[in-house]
Amino acid sequence: MTTKTAAAPTAAAAEERSRRKTMEGVVVSDKMDKTRVVRVTRTVRHPFYQKVQTKSSKFHVHDEGNQAREGDLVQIASTRPLSKLKRWRLVRVVKAAPRAAEAKQP
Repeated sequence: MTTKTAAAPTAAAAEERSRRKTMEGVVVSDKMDKTRVVRVTRTVRHPFYQKVQTKSSKFHVHDEGNQAREGDLVQIASTRPLSKLKRWRLVRVVKAAPRAAEAKQP
């Protein structure tokens, strides 16, 4: 009787992970468990008027360790669908937002 074990990640699998879309954005909500809402802003030029506009999109991001907090600049990557809205995962916290000192309760 043989048992199947998980295969080690191959070079092809590692290459595909590196080809996934990545973006940087700011965490706007950390109220959910293991989920963060990240706003990604981009600048686009209007096709006719040529004026530069700022547009933004919000993405639901999977954060397994609950490490990102509101205001943090984070890097996210596309992944398989994890729930109805989550199609992104947290890669790393690029820059942490300044934290207010927690009030100690006696």
